[in-house]
Amino acid sequence: MGSVKQVQVTFDCAEPERVARFWCEVLGYVVPPPPEGFASWCDYDRSLPPERRGAAFACADPSGVGPRLFFQRVPEGKVVKNRVHLDVRVGTGLVGAERVAALEAECARLVALGAVRVGLLVADEYNESCLTMQDVEGNEFCLD
Repeated sequence: MGSVKQVQVTFDCAEPERVARFWCEVLGYVVPPPPEGFASWCDYDRSLPPERRGAAFACADPSGVGPRLFFQRVPEGKVVKNRVHLDVRVGTGLVGAERVAALEAECARLVALGAVRVGLLVADEYNESCLTMQDVEGNEFCLD
């Protein structure tokens, strides 16, 4: 049995490029080069049948360490809480007020990009504080 070499995280969404570009900004990811033979992703998109245009987009960790993110258009909107979500690790190693300050600072940056602040989950005897948010299409994620 072979071992897993890579993991891709796939998002269902209405506007793949918009959501992908949001996550590029959040994570410092980049849009990969277009397929061979195309000068740009716009050129590639124009080569597709009309119903496939804008149907997918991706972004990748420029260091090659993090998972590739893939965004695919689906007809239905989001109606319930995600079963899986991303934790954006901005407070690693921090505790108390210092951790909350780091979370709030990153929250402010992401709100400026179109994210929505849902709420702060205050530390308890088992967990450190984290901040719950939604991306530009309402998908939940945490600042951890």
